[in-house]
Amino acid sequence: MTAGKRRKAGKATKPVKTMADYAMSFDRLGLWMAERAKSTSLRHPQATSLSMLDGAVAAVVAGPASMNPEEWVCPLLGVDPDAFNHDTEEFSAIAATLIRHNAISNTLSTKPESFEPLFLRRPDGEVDARSWCMGFYAVMKLRLLAWSRVLNPNAIEHQLLLPILFHCVDPAGRPVLDSQWRGLSTPSFDRDAWRDIPTVVEAMRQFWMPNRFGRGA
Repeated sequence: MTAGKRRKAGKATKPVKTMADYAMSFDRLGLWMAERAKSTSLRHPQATSLSMLDGAVAAVVAGPASMNPEEWVCPLLGVDPDAFNHDTEEFSAIAATLIRHNAISNTLSTKPESFEPLFLRRPDGEVDARSWCMGFYAVMKLRLLAWSRVLNPNAIEHQLLLPILFHCVDPAGRPVLDSQWRGLSTPSFDRDAWRDIPTVVEAMRQFWMPNRFGRGA
């Protein structure tokens, strides 16, 4: 039997689907989250915009410990773990989120200087970093104990979080940073804190790397 005949006799195999084959577009993901946040019957996502999701994913990539996708994707998108097992619109949203995770991880690993957080813009054109930072903070709150080394205001590492926490508020709308620190901040910091965020995200990724790979406490 010739090689050609063997190929003809064999069964055709279906191409293996990749995550990209299942994923909705990133723009569609933003609309999907906004629609779900308005639902009266579905679980609401913690991330209600692409900017907020982008910040959350950055925290997963740069944070102190590797996290299973179900641990952070489910609360951010407002889906149940079982959604990972079915080819539905929810899984399409999950796939799009994981692709964003891989893209940010690849950027920070190979070309960190090109990392650009997806900030919003105010009507006057000024950068509005709050949504992005609130997404970052949402992931931090999933494992606050793991983040404790940079949450201690007396630790030098706390400075890595300041440009992010400066933009964050609690559920009552109060600033996350205490009033004593905010009283020491300068007008230039208040105005330009967002500019330091790409740098501190990569610095945190480097800071936590020994933890993530078991070389530290």
